[in-house]
Amino acid sequence: MPTALLLAPLFLLFELWQLVICERYVGIRQIERNGDPRSLGPNEGVAFGWTASLVFYWTWMLVLLLQSQGRVHGVCLLAVSLLGYGLRRSCGLKWLLVVLTFEGAVRIGLLFSLCVYVWRRL
Repeated sequence: MPTALLLAPLFLLFELWQLVICERYVGIRQIERNGDPRSLGPNEGVAFGWTASLVFYWTWMLVLLLQSQGRVHGVCLLAVSLLGYGLRRSCGLKWLLVVLTFEGAVRIGLLFSLCVYVWRRL
């Protein structure tokens, strides 16, 4: 069992945290008051932790491509992330929360599937 696969539960928790942060900064309350999420940004510590986690997460997804086990999950995670990024760049603020939530839910499903796969292989 490659050790990179054992990090899947960590990234599952990260995705859940990311959905909470997303709701806080781009949530329904912000949309109702026409708040711009760029002006409400998180404090420096949260921003650093989020950015560092994203870099580590993308590196992990690329490492999954090099593994014999979990490669399909890595390809799917990368595809969903890139497709979600493209959709987020092209939609307005009112649809941003919908796209982020759907993208996060799909990635959580993929990570949960990978966690079950790893659990059964242990």
